[in-house]
Amino acid sequence: MSIKNNYLLIIIVILVSSAFAYGQSGEEEFADLNYSDNVRKSGTSAAPFLEIGIGARAQAMGAAYVAVSDDAAALYWNPAGLSLAESVSITANHSDWFVGTSYQYFGLLIPLGNESTLGFSLSSMDYGDKQPVRTIIQPEGTGEYYDASDVALAASYGMKLTDNFAFGASVKYIKQTIWHESAETFALDLGIRYDTELDGLSIGASLSNFGGDMQLEGRDLVRAFDADEENYSNDKLNVNLQTDEFPLPLLFRFGLAYKFLAVENHVITIASDLVHPNNNAVSLNTGIEYTLYNTISIRGGYESLFDDSSEKGLTLGFGLNNPYSQVLDFTINYAYSDWGVLGDIQRFSLDIKL
Repeated sequence: MSIKNNYLLIIIVILVSSAFAYGQSGEEEFADLNYSDNVRKSGTSAAPFLEIGIGARAQAMGAAYVAVSDDAAALYWNPAGLSLAESVSITANHSDWFVGTSYQYFGLLIPLGNESTLGFSLSSMDYGDKQPVRTIIQPEGTGEYYDASDVALAASYGMKLTDNFAFGASVKYIKQTIWHESAETFALDLGIRYDTELDGLSIGASLSNFGGDMQLEGRDLVRAFDADEENYSNDKLNVNLQTDEFPLPLLFRFGLAYKFLAVENHVITIASDLVHPNNNAVSLNTGIEYTLYNTISIRGGYESLFDDSSEKGLTLGFGLNNPYSQVLDFTINYAYSDWGVLGDIQRFSLDIKL
């Protein structure tokens, strides 16, 4: 090997060694040069109402439901669970949300045969009574009123591909409105469910809100503008203010659920979900359900474990199933969720099977 090649090899070794040494250096050596705190993206996505879970049963179990979803709540948590529907099912949900707002969700399942099911859902966020329009010149109000609302419409389909494996998908139309401005887009939900060979053990995964960005547009973004204030010109030219685009709250969930018979007529379900959103930290939800004689259910759980910035926490609830199911099969569920300094949230849901 020539001297020139030897020098070149030595230079390469030095450069690689230096890079390796820099990569292995301790963070404390550069603590003054780097921003060391965790950077979170809370509040950076549009349509946050899409992150509000549905079904008081699911919420009472700490929102650990992606592998459990075997009822109409599967429309939200995992569309693959629609394949388990044996009859036409309806779910109605109501939640009193923060600062006088409320959230509603309605879902319908229609079995098509061959272990496949079609579903439809409507979710809406109500921000309360109309609010007065205030300006700097008229701080007490202009005599006009504005309101705001969110809505999502979805069509879903779930089917069993094998005896143990199911797949589901939902297509959603999403719209947000505030006064004369609105933003809209479409999104897709995907889900899978696998019932393992171990009786009662299920695995589920879902991807929610995969879609386009949202950007507000409307007549109130049109403003008069004078491009040349020093010289006379058209001082009433209309310009359109362009708002930023924001992504949807993309959610990936992976969960395990184990349902077993403790003793005769005493059924216990244990579940855990790993949740990875695009606008927050990874967290873990966990919950348990105890059902007696298929009539009374007691539930508990904990939401957003390992996320130190979350106000979510303890969840509790119960369910009452109609014992005369041959006449009308319905279930009433209640859930309580502790949101720390924000207070608590109470949810009610009614599920009917026809």
